[in-house]
Amino acid sequence: MTETPLDLLLAQRKQFLSFVERRVPDSALAEDILQTAYLRAFERRDRFQSSESVVAWFYRLLRNAVIDNYRRHASRQKALEALTRELTQELEAPARPDLRGEVCACLHAVLDSLKPEYSEALRAIDLGEQRLRDFARQHSLTASTTSVRLHRARAALRKQLLRTCATCAEHACVDCTCKKRPISARNQRR
Repeated sequence: MTETPLDLLLAQRKQFLSFVERRVPDSALAEDILQTAYLRAFERRDRFQSSESVVAWFYRLLRNAVIDNYRRHASRQKALEALTRELTQELEAPARPDLRGEVCACLHAVLDSLKPEYSEALRAIDLGEQRLRDFARQHSLTASTTSVRLHRARAALRKQLLRTCATCAEHACVDCTCKKRPISARNQRR
């Protein structure tokens, strides 16, 4: 019984795995690459030229699989780095000065009704234009903890503004007259 090219490849599995393991940082990844290469070899078995060594052909296939793996990893890494930069800039960007004066008249009263740590974070970061990282460092918090606190504070503020200012808050009315009339009277005019 004659050996097929695939039989020859399977017989040299240890050498192929060793070849890949020397080129990637993780043995599990090396195993995945080898299995994928075996699958490709099986799918492309009709492309194999009998004039060349099946082993040399498979080593080329393995080398290309390792290179492809590094390319995919580099692409993912670049995308993650770009996203991290974008989110960091977004979190650290100071508020626009032209919007500073356009704050609802009842905002400060509503801020006082929130939990003190929420109120403090909103006043410092959103109204005081303090950077999130600086606030976190000043209060011995991590940036992610501060980000979560700020998110919850904003949600609580929105909920309280909707309760206090009703339609004005829901539709981002800048010229809020909520302090002058009770909610029932404000809702009648709309």
